[in-house]
Amino acid sequence: MDALAASLVPASALLEPGPAIGFKEWALVCRSMLAGETSVIFRKGGIAEGRQGFRFKHDEFFLFPTFFHEQLRCVRVTGTVSLEEQPALVTIQAWAKVELTVWVEDLTRLEPLRSLHILTDQVLQQRFDYSEPKGSHLAFVRTYRLPEPWVFPYQRSFGGCRSWVNLPDLPAAWQSTAVLPDDEQARRRDLVRRAV
Repeated sequence: MDALAASLVPASALLEPGPAIGFKEWALVCRSMLAGETSVIFRKGGIAEGRQGFRFKHDEFFLFPTFFHEQLRCVRVTGTVSLEEQPALVTIQAWAKVELTVWVEDLTRLEPLRSLHILTDQVLQQRFDYSEPKGSHLAFVRTYRLPEPWVFPYQRSFGGCRSWVNLPDLPAAWQSTAVLPDDEQARRRDLVRRAV
């Protein structure tokens, strides 16, 4: 992903009906992205990522929330947070556009980005240390709110330790709006560029 193209990411976008890709992420992180708190995603990859392992192979994707209770201990959140089991219906409320990606080998370089995500230090360390080589993929994204929740039945094909899932076709053309205003997105983009 060309970091120089980041300034071209618009504040609103029209989504056309048709095939859609989902990025599986913890439900609490999805909520944080929708609230404008999280702008960076870290990923090492699951056991079902294939021979080449994980990479951010899609520039745009819907945020597919996953549910498991251990994530409550893996994120920095304030107040009381509840988390249900994986519901029978999937509810998609946002999508993301990748502005830049980078492989990070030095965990200390991420300290200035702590305000741009909700993962605990322990989780970041675990992701860095999991399998060789040490490090993690980082993506800086712009999150867009859908005009209404997109709801469809959960399918067995969505399960497993993989990041990317094929979703049902998007049912209609939807105008979506960026969660963050342009000036705040630009401030965060500069912060990420300086850090990595």
